[in-house]
Amino acid sequence: MKYRKLGKNGPTVSAIGLGAGSATTNFGERDDEVQIATVHRAMDLGVTLFDTADRYMKGRHERMLGRALAGRRDKVIVCSKFGNIDNPDGSKAYNGKPEYVRSACEGSLAQLGIETIDLYYLHRIDPDVPIEETVGAMAGRSTPSPRCRRNTRCGRATSRTRSFRRAASWESASSPIRRSAAGC
Repeated sequence: MKYRKLGKNGPTVSAIGLGAGSATTNFGERDDEVQIATVHRAMDLGVTLFDTADRYMKGRHERMLGRALAGRRDKVIVCSKFGNIDNPDGSKAYNGKPEYVRSACEGSLAQLGIETIDLYYLHRIDPDVPIEETVGAMAGRSTPSPRCRRNTRCGRATSRTRSFRRAASWESASSPIRRSAAGC
């Protein structure tokens, strides 16, 4: 397996990652145990970068990935995304509102069953919310939820973040959300 460094001070990750896209479509029966076995095999082959999103299978994929990484969390980089949502009528939409950033982060942490999301980023830009507001919330420049402030799980993630293992609150200069502010 080839490995690459993420950014100047970032972690080294496998050049090949495992994403959840194909595991979340309607290609037939979904079998979490097969997906967990796939994650374990990928790790055995040297894959260290795993990507998911809060909306994949309505959170089911994050829960499955969390189960697969139990006991092995320190060996991988976990990436998750927010911003894509389903409307009550089934149509797709985007949400970049600051309060959603916090709730999506908390939801992903709970579903993954982990303390930190290594790479947390915006899945799609919400055309109705200025990007500065969304990124500002990702950087902790808005009022944090009481849970985020108390448990210091979500927060600021900017180029000023020097350590990928440092923990902090929404108000501080570093974050357990190790890198973010990138839309794709």
